[in-house]
Amino acid sequence: MLQYQNILVAVDGSHEAEWAFQKAVEAAKRNNAKLSIINVIDTRSFASVEAYDRSISARANEFAQKLLDGYEKVALDKGVEHVEKIIDYGSPKSIIPKKAVEKIGADVIVCGSTGLNAVERFIIGSVSEAIVRNAKCDVLVVRTETLPSDFEPLVATEDFMEQNR
Repeated sequence: MLQYQNILVAVDGSHEAEWAFQKAVEAAKRNNAKLSIINVIDTRSFASVEAYDRSISARANEFAQKLLDGYEKVALDKGVEHVEKIIDYGSPKSIIPKKAVEKIGADVIVCGSTGLNAVERFIIGSVSEAIVRNAKCDVLVVRTETLPSDFEPLVATEDFMEQNR
């Protein structure tokens, strides 16, 4: 197969994920492909906090919904004809390369190269690394060590994230 039909892009609100999203949008347009945008709410990261703050899961879900709604609008405005939004819960490291790929029939996953600092990557490993190791389809890991000078955030700006936490 020389063209991608189902592109899955993983987003988390970081600049790295947004840069990956922008590349996924362009790939979807070039290939006339369906674009599925996924945000996995890592329930392990707030399980212990939820004992003290019951609203954290509701806020995480609301943030994910607003984030995906914004990305969907951008993709449609840029000419992608078929856009699907997916919110899932659990470990992004297993859900994205396995469950999500199977569910939508993705033939490529697009993700940012990092969202964690060096110590976290060393201790628990990065999501993108787990996706590359476990996916049965192609994976495009978008590097953003330095964002291009003409990079303009579309959705996931600090203001957007701060307003929706």
